[in-house]
Amino acid sequence: MNTTLVTHTLLKLNRQKYLFMLLLPGLVYFIIFKYVPMYGVVLAFKEFNPMDGILGSPWAGMKYFNQIFQSDSIHQVVYNTLRISLLKLVFAFPAPIMFALLMNELAGNAFKHAVQTISYLPHFLSWVVISGLIFQLLSPSYGLYGYVANMFGWKTQVLLAQPNTFLTILVSSEIWKEFGYGSVIYLAAIAGISGELYEAARMDGAGRFKMMVHITLPSLLPIISILFILQLGHVLDGGFDQIMNLYNPLVYGVADVVDTYVYRMGLANFQYSFGTAVGLFKGIVAMILVISTNYIVRKTTDHSIW
Repeated sequence: MNTTLVTHTLLKLNRQKYLFMLLLPGLVYFIIFKYVPMYGVVLAFKEFNPMDGILGSPWAGMKYFNQIFQSDSIHQVVYNTLRISLLKLVFAFPAPIMFALLMNELAGNAFKHAVQTISYLPHFLSWVVISGLIFQLLSPSYGLYGYVANMFGWKTQVLLAQPNTFLTILVSSEIWKEFGYGSVIYLAAIAGISGELYEAARMDGAGRFKMMVHITLPSLLPIISILFILQLGHVLDGGFDQIMNLYNPLVYGVADVVDTYVYRMGLANFQYSFGTAVGLFKGIVAMILVISTNYIVRKTTDHSIW
């Protein structure tokens, strides 16, 4: 029986060999660039000395993980990261969903395509470019903000140096950059909804709003659940590229997140082992969050990643 099963499996693999060949480049990419670099996490358990190398440096045990929990600054950094991520989760995550629902209600294909194309463009700009635009627009001396403030006689201030306005700019720029491109997957899901459902609802007297609430939105629930689970996996990211290009020492108290802290401590201050320990701690917490959220979502909605 086992021989028959092995033969059947080999025949099946042989029939699908071209599909496996298509899979090969992606597999090689992940092994080289994602799994091989994981060897570097050994630094978190070593007293790293560049002259001795990773293998030659002595072991440090859990010293740097104990240092994480005893450090006052890491508590502030984790708090900042969670606050920024939750703000983005509350305001930035629903934005593509609402945009996709509104796009679905728009009439006129030409106008709809124009709006979609314009909304996608910011996604393809790097945070370096977008940060430059934000600096130009919000400059109190030569930017649009300064021009409008002077026109109305308002007192100007450097908005990116104020903690409260910095967080507002951070979340707003994230929404502006990603809401259009993020709506693509929701629009694709909406396109797959059966037209018979809408026709039946229309015959029952349902208007556009009721059809959106009772047909479109529930049909999007599986994809919303999956993307929400994946988003929670990045809850300790905070957005390194965005913050690194926008923040300054005046807003470190609210803007310094785990990734920027790791960068400053690990590379700028040459504390490689401590920076690696913080990064590894972040990865473990993110993995626990994804597994926990996936379990809760599967139990409550029957939709999950695995």
